[in-house]
Amino acid sequence: MVGQLLWRGMLAGVIAGLFATSFAFLAGEPSVDRAIAFESAAARAAGEPEEPQIVSRAVQRSAGLVTAAVVYGAGLGGLFALAFAFANGRVGALEPRAVAALLAAAGFIAVVLIPALKYPPNPPAIGRPETIGMRTALFFSMLFFSVLAMILASLLRGRLARRFGGWNAGLVSAGAFLTAVVVAALVLPSINEVPDNFPADVLWRFRLAALGAQAVLWSVIGLGFGVLAQSLEGVDFGRPSRALLATNASER
Repeated sequence: MVGQLLWRGMLAGVIAGLFATSFAFLAGEPSVDRAIAFESAAARAAGEPEEPQIVSRAVQRSAGLVTAAVVYGAGLGGLFALAFAFANGRVGALEPRAVAALLAAAGFIAVVLIPALKYPPNPPAIGRPETIGMRTALFFSMLFFSVLAMILASLLRGRLARRFGGWNAGLVSAGAFLTAVVVAALVLPSINEVPDNFPADVLWRFRLAALGAQAVLWSVIGLGFGVLAQSLEGVDFGRPSRALLATNASER
């Protein structure tokens, strides 16, 4: 069962990676080119020698972009399938497509949106090389707290739903999640290494494109995997959910 879900998740991830590649190429690459041009102009003005390109921009924006997105999508799709196998039957009487959609929405919020609000993605020419280790550690710290808060909020909802109902439990767990991530964001230090003369429109477009590519990736994985999981024959996805609801009803 898990094996069947796993390859379906990886397939959905590969398809999602191709969609995300198309979006990133159309919406993000122009901002990357402008950011690189800004960096090169600043280096020439400072009299610094031009750094050699290990991989050309033509390869980066074509084969490199596709390869990275597809490999990342396949890995994310596999993890998504494992998370679905755990979540299915624990979120109420929902069919696989609904469970996958909810899981994709929760994953996008916890893994992408919340960390990006604290530490937004930046194009080339932003960030000092000597601080990359610190910036990476802080980003993954925020990512860890966000994912942990989402997991704990989901578990809290499951416990509260037995006594207060699904709607009230959802509101309380959502409030607990938001409180936890806001506290984590306030505790972690802020980082602002954007040069004063960096074009604001380039920065804004790049960040929107980065979030948009992730939104496309998670949306296609959630919807695509839901369809593939729904197509599994001989599997009663509703049975665990009905058993859970029957237990909850008897406890009330």
